[in-house]
Amino acid sequence: MNHSGEFINGEHHFPVRVYYSDTDAGGIVYHSQYLDMAEHARTELFRHIGGNQKDLMDKHSLVLVVRSLTIDYLKPAHLDDVLEVRTTVTKQEVFSLVFQQDIWRGDDKMAALTVKAASISAETGRPVPMDRKWGELLAEKVGRAKAES
Repeated sequence: MNHSGEFINGEHHFPVRVYYSDTDAGGIVYHSQYLDMAEHARTELFRHIGGNQKDLMDKHSLVLVVRSLTIDYLKPAHLDDVLEVRTTVTKQEVFSLVFQQDIWRGDDKMAALTVKAASISAETGRPVPMDRKWGELLAEKVGRAKAES
């Protein structure tokens, strides 16, 4: 596995270790840390398909921002756990993407997130169409997403 994770059957897998700074005094992961784990996994998914968010911003003046997010906390993760964020793109539209991100510890699902990310102009903050190349790369690697025009 490279530093950006790997694709397994149309799903991006990204390993995460729980560090002391991720936990409360009892060694249980803070609820907000799951959001960071998911964000890191999405960033590495894009890096793994051949791009990165800085290039998207610099070359295309696009930024992906979280428009909405739901999360179900299913089980607590603890200090030193090795977790895996599994990401699929469940919907791909002109101006947005929907990610399903599940955080696992072995065979136990710890949290489930649904994240809708919007494509906006870095200059105006207004919605703009997703970069076509990125959409094609996502559709190729994360095959469950269906591009919609």
